[in-house]
Amino acid sequence: MSGVPVAVVTGSNKGIGFAIVRALCQQFPGDVYLTARDPGRGQEAVAKLQQEGLRPLFHQLDIDDLRSIRALRDFLKEKYGGLNVLVNNAGIAFKVHDTTPFAVQAEVTLKTNFFGTRNVCTELLPLVKPYGRVVNVSSMVSSSALGGCSPELQQKFRSHTITEEELVQLMNKFVEDTKKGVHDKEGWPNTAYGVSKIGVTVLSRIQARLLNEERQGDHILLNACCPGWVRTDMAGPKATKSPDEGAETPVYLALLPSGADAPHGQFVSNKTVRPW
Repeated sequence: MSGVPVAVVTGSNKGIGFAIVRALCQQFPGDVYLTARDPGRGQEAVAKLQQEGLRPLFHQLDIDDLRSIRALRDFLKEKYGGLNVLVNNAGIAFKVHDTTPFAVQAEVTLKTNFFGTRNVCTELLPLVKPYGRVVNVSSMVSSSALGGCSPELQQKFRSHTITEEELVQLMNKFVEDTKKGVHDKEGWPNTAYGVSKIGVTVLSRIQARLLNEERQGDHILLNACCPGWVRTDMAGPKATKSPDEGAETPVYLALLPSGADAPHGQFVSNKTVRPW
């Protein structure tokens, strides 16, 4: 099977992820895997797309569970000899009026959105084949949250030399600062989701830099993107974009032609590179 190209979309049984799978099934010349924590919901989503005449495949994936990530890694290695397209879409957000204590929101949100995404990358990036494409779904909220950080934190998050270890330390510090009730004083913005997505955007910049250093001849392109404000369970019914419209930028980045050498290591929304 290793001759068949393969694409994987995390957290894709509904919302933007589901729309990304639909678009890839229509446009990607290979196997497309819809993944979900809950196999029942995942299979239901696959059945929905099959009714549209599409042929997605299903694999269980819970990005909060390292064993689940590694099971997918081993499956891809064995069946395909690697991976061609990875879209890290899985994520969570507390509702605006949620009364869960902020420190709990911070820990839970970063666990999935940053640390879960990072674990997927740690296990699956080495599998990405030459000319592969990696898309980390971030958010414009990462930009506004960055603007809400102290100048010192902004400088760190914009640094071209920040390491993954340093980024992890900063993400852990945010969680600890919220627990101590000092996150305001320490220069953090009041949004756990925003900080988690700062993490995703900065992680993408670091990963792209490492790909340049370690796998320069492989022509892999890796970017972070904002799908926009999309009508999903997460963003609610008042959002301006449909899930299919939200999928446009992630899909554009996932299908960049093999001759492309950019964008890479960028933050992209509406198919346009944004300043960070």
